[in-house]
Amino acid sequence: MGKKILWVILAIIVVIQFIRPSKNVSEVPSENDIRVHYAVPSNVLAILKRSCYDCHSNNTNYPWYTNIQPVGWWLNNHIEEGKDELNFSEFATYSTKKAAHKLEEVAELVEENEMPLESYTLMHGDAVLSADEKEMLINWANDLRKSIKQNM
Repeated sequence: MGKKILWVILAIIVVIQFIRPSKNVSEVPSENDIRVHYAVPSNVLAILKRSCYDCHSNNTNYPWYTNIQPVGWWLNNHIEEGKDELNFSEFATYSTKKAAHKLEEVAELVEENEMPLESYTLMHGDAVLSADEKEMLINWANDLRKSIKQNM
């Protein structure tokens, strides 16, 4: 009985390896990308790409372990939730009020060390923000938010 259960579990593990979520990868920036419509200095863009874009854009750099299910499913769900909260690739589709609010949240979450998530930085050590990078990102988000609010 125990061997049969073990074989069934092993078979299930093998079968689920073939059920993979679609990848969040785009070759070029979307026409709605934040950098297409707003000023994003290259140093800020580098921070966003390194520490934010995997979960908050239409382009994720996938580590090897996403090919192992159910890890890939879990990460896909995490990416979808991140994009639902904020998607820099679709930022221009937001109303000016929503865009300003999202930038306010970026500044707050970075300042409060809630972003990037600790669970993400544990596996992506290069995504950890230095004090200078946090300040740069917060200042950029606040300045862009003020600019957007002036055009409301």
